[in-house]
Amino acid sequence: MQLRYNYRLEPTPVQRIALAQAFGCARVVFNDAVALRNHTHEQGLPFLTDAELSRAVITEAKRRPDRAWLGGVSAVVLQQALADATTAFRNFFASLAGRRQGPKVGPPRFRSRRDNRQAIRFTRNARFKVVPGGKLSLPKIGDVTVRWSRKLPAAPSSVSVIKDAAGRYFASFVVEVAARPLPEVEAETGIDVGLGHFAVLADGRKISSPRFLRRAEKKLARLQRALSRKQKGSNNRARARIRVAAQHAKVADARREFHHRLSTTIIRENQTVVVEDLAVKGLARTRLAKSVHDAGWSSFIAMLEYKAKLHGRGFCRIDRWFPSSKLCSACGLIAEAMPLNVREWICAGCGLTHDRDVNAAVNILAAGRAERLNASHTRGRDGASRAGGGQVRPPLAVAQPAEAGSHRGAA
Repeated sequence: MQLRYNYRLEPTPVQRIALAQAFGCARVVFNDAVALRNHTHEQGLPFLTDAELSRAVITEAKRRPDRAWLGGVSAVVLQQALADATTAFRNFFASLAGRRQGPKVGPPRFRSRRDNRQAIRFTRNARFKVVPGGKLSLPKIGDVTVRWSRKLPAAPSSVSVIKDAAGRYFASFVVEVAARPLPEVEAETGIDVGLGHFAVLADGRKISSPRFLRRAEKKLARLQRALSRKQKGSNNRARARIRVAAQHAKVADARREFHHRLSTTIIRENQTVVVEDLAVKGLARTRLAKSVHDAGWSSFIAMLEYKAKLHGRGFCRIDRWFPSSKLCSACGLIAEAMPLNVREWICAGCGLTHDRDVNAAVNILAAGRAERLNASHTRGRDGASRAGGGQVRPPLAVAQPAEAGSHRGAA
């Protein structure tokens, strides 16, 4: 599988100028490609092929006086910017035709020179390399100092140089990594994520939510007030903006470190991890939006998924409509209602007292086991389909209008 390895870069002032020129040239090529494709569509002309587009916005553009400076950067950087524009158009067309899963994708937009994040990409054709001294050699930029926090496991296929909003530079290597299975363990767990506790495991453990953004709000408010008092376009305002961005970057880095540590611990301790497929985008449009974004559930679950694949662990997502909180893990009775302010409840069927989050984690684990059992009956453990297999648990079905509980206001 392919993974990204990120490292901090420390370019010299001259190299920063060369990188700024490369960022600008890549942005211009991307915008020229988008403008040319839009123009041909408006004029009713035939769709430009990739070769024709490359010839127009790169090869012939270098010969014009207004684009002669494109020759000052690596040609691979320009080709990769053009590839990004082509990919954006293909995703847009696939979304229009209904061939692309997920939310609808709009047409490509022009990149702005005022974007706080800039990036360029070098492939193997650019002949980038790590020189014996440990520096990263980039064509037409030079040997850039790298903070090697860990070794690269293999030769990278590409590297992206990124400048973030805080003015920091990073090298992001794409590396092909072989699976590294961990010794098998007997433990399995289900995870219920929330806002009161970041995660609750099926064994009853509760991981407190660090709330990095909430803890930094006071300092961020002070920096934002200082930024608002600076005159627009001044150097003081630029420096104040970087201070605000640096504080946000500090919050994001702390959250990412917390996610990495927790996800690694969970994967090492459990053979199978089951999570709930949450509608994070929908929750982020409610009054809990700031807390939802501060928790970062999506990135945490994504880390669990790729680390499970890397280390030979099982990973399962259950349906988001599964009533994990209202379902009694002992007798299977579903409670009529379960408001968010109810943290403990007593089952009307068996009389057992449940902790809301622990009960949900136990139900999530049980649902994940049922899903694996269904898969083993329909496909077999080797993954091949076999005749005579049937699902152990019936699939979810859409409620009919005549069924109880399907009408608005029904209990």
